[in-house]
Amino acid sequence: MQKAVSNLSTLALSGFLALSLVAPVQAQDMRKDATQPTKAANDKLLKELPFSDKTDFDNARRGLLAPLPQEMIKGDSGQLIWDPAKYGFVTDKAAPATVNPSLWRNSQLINISGLFEVVPGIYQVRNLDLSNMTIIEGKEGITIVDPLVSAETAKVGIDLYYAKRGKKPVKAVIYTHSHVDHYGGVRGVVDEADVKAGKIKIYAPNGFMEAAVAENIMAGNAMSRRASYMYGNLLNPDEKGQVGAGLGTTTSAGTVTLIEPTNLITKTGQKESIDGLTYEFMMAPGSEAPSEMLWYIEEKKAIQAAEDATHTLHNTYSLRGAKIREPLPWSKYLNQALTMWGSKAEVIFAQHHWPTWGNKNVVDLLRKQRDLYRYINDETLHQANQGKTMREIAEDFKLPDSLAHVWSNRGYYGSVYHDVAATYVLYLGWFDGNPATLQELAPVQASKKYVEFMGGADAVLKKAKQSYDKGEYRWVAQVVHHVVFADPNNKAARNLEADALEQLGYQAESGPWRNFYLSGAQELRKGVAKLPTPNTASPDTVKAMTMDMIFDYWSVRLNREKAGNATARLNFDIGGKENYYVELENGVINHTAGVRAQNADANISLSKDALTNIMLQKVTLDDAIKSGDVKISGSEAKLKEMLSYFDNFEFWFNIVTP
Repeated sequence: MQKAVSNLSTLALSGFLALSLVAPVQAQDMRKDATQPTKAANDKLLKELPFSDKTDFDNARRGLLAPLPQEMIKGDSGQLIWDPAKYGFVTDKAAPATVNPSLWRNSQLINISGLFEVVPGIYQVRNLDLSNMTIIEGKEGITIVDPLVSAETAKVGIDLYYAKRGKKPVKAVIYTHSHVDHYGGVRGVVDEADVKAGKIKIYAPNGFMEAAVAENIMAGNAMSRRASYMYGNLLNPDEKGQVGAGLGTTTSAGTVTLIEPTNLITKTGQKESIDGLTYEFMMAPGSEAPSEMLWYIEEKKAIQAAEDATHTLHNTYSLRGAKIREPLPWSKYLNQALTMWGSKAEVIFAQHHWPTWGNKNVVDLLRKQRDLYRYINDETLHQANQGKTMREIAEDFKLPDSLAHVWSNRGYYGSVYHDVAATYVLYLGWFDGNPATLQELAPVQASKKYVEFMGGADAVLKKAKQSYDKGEYRWVAQVVHHVVFADPNNKAARNLEADALEQLGYQAESGPWRNFYLSGAQELRKGVAKLPTPNTASPDTVKAMTMDMIFDYWSVRLNREKAGNATARLNFDIGGKENYYVELENGVINHTAGVRAQNADANISLSKDALTNIMLQKVTLDDAIKSGDVKISGSEAKLKEMLSYFDNFEFWFNIVTP
């Protein structure tokens, strides 16, 4: 069992979290300066966008009550959890040549940090983690919205609030949605004993627990590895490295916790009186998260937009890998918010970025964000129905200036290109309809033939270097990639592709795009840095896994070649409350709840806590059997045989090389 579940420690529970736990590679002497074509591309953007408009800077600084504490936040064993000075190089100077000026502007804004008053009675702690923590003062105490990623950063955040506003009892916690940066620090602000005693209520949208635990488990290892690129935590934070993540600077590296909600919001229009304030909720499932909600506080004339209306074009597809989000319902949710609250709201705030004040400005933000997602949906389909393919649409797609030149619609986190491509796949799948692309050769096979057809590696590199000198970096990366996949040991090819990716990173407006490009360049130059594997499957999250999730994941991990024609039929009795019949045959594991088979090879009895302790590697299966926590009648060998077929996924798999 220990072998079978040890790899749970590599699960990504929100995709981006894993990277916060990895130290960046040092020695950056191989990095290049920005080339003249890169400087020209970035200078061109300076002339196209309204950089003279400083409204966002005024809003981001408005209401500052206290700066963040400057001490590093460390864990019990001395490990670094958060460094508030990490992005001190992002100053108010002009963008360096190695950073897209629009992304630099975004990084300047998200680095405006501290405790802020949104309106009297509503406060936010910003840039103490990837997300914001909001504190709402009520009749008897406070309600905390989205307590960050880690318990340690959340504790510092609430202490900062107490220092400026006085200590008040926590009466409620609200999770806006099911991503880890919106619940992971909950034990840093409340005691679970108070929740169980009914002193503190925890509100969340319907489906929260299942989504919070399940969204990334099945493909968690691959998502986490790709997130190591997306969030740039393998890069040094500096002008040639990571400058931010678009939504915030980066993620903290502390203890991820989770306390189950006591109160679920189940329908739009549902009203709740929370500590003397009236909240009207709006459900938004399948927008930015599978389980998400927005709300309006009547007494404050304030819209809480969760993560559906921030100051960026968001992901409708995450580059770390995730199920595609639908832009059309997302747009309709924002339209519904306008209908419900647009005539009366005086402020809108979200759990990333900074608020927007004034009814006209609130309405304008919602309308522009609404139309952004609607335009991406409708125009993608319009062009698809004209016969264009995914790449053709994404390449030529242009937003109208009325949307594209609005700062809150710029692609700092998502991008028009990958959101459009995702929308195509959402409706039509990966196949573009051309049978030539129906069964293309695998990358290594194709690359070897491409290089052969193009006259060999030396000829390709000679021509690619000429393209590089012309600033054709996308083409260089695309064509030299084939040389690298045909011969991963070709150092000249690796270095030339790295140089091209680096310049693309310097030009990228999206934080994740920059981080992907620069991480790829670093890996090509130095290889895969096998640093300590991140442990994001916190005890709270493992405990929250249902038995269905556990058995489904067992089948994902099954090595079908090793298992061959093996069979096993096992009855599981979980704490005398749940029965599952688990069958291994035909290279899959099926499970059926509420069934106890008469012909089972073994009957296994254990509590959910005992299973959780084994999964968390607190005990081995053999020790649990010896202690009596696991009881087996029948063939113990059959259970161990089945578990022996489970693979442990290698976290540091190659990305830019085969």
